[in-house]
Amino acid sequence: MTTALQGGCLCGAIRYEISAPVTALRVCHCTHCQKNTGAGASVNAVVLSKDFAITKGKPKRFTTTADSGRVLSRQFCGDCGSPLYAFREVSPERLVVKAGTLDDTSSMKITAHIWTKSKRPWSLIDPACEQIEGNPA
Repeated sequence: MTTALQGGCLCGAIRYEISAPVTALRVCHCTHCQKNTGAGASVNAVVLSKDFAITKGKPKRFTTTADSGRVLSRQFCGDCGSPLYAFREVSPERLVVKAGTLDDTSSMKITAHIWTKSKRPWSLIDPACEQIEGNPA
């Protein structure tokens, strides 16, 4: 049996758990992730929504149209502002969890970079990782 992964926001008002293993992380360099994180990219774990549960608190929601043209719902802490996860409205069965909000990422590795066509010039990408100029299929 796999132990659930735990995570939450900076202030602790929101906590969650993921009941499936996560080993691969994907870095998104789209302009929306840059603005959302205040950094050059966002490091994410893609999980099935059935494997994700909020265990404490209630996130706020911000809905926008992503660089892909799809409507994206971003969930964040209304107290500290920490971005937590997002999902496309056309595919709510998958969530993109912000890896920095996980308590333990020691078993995880970045395996892919997406939206590299909009990466910042100072963003370094490991050449061993898969690189996709836009949205993955």
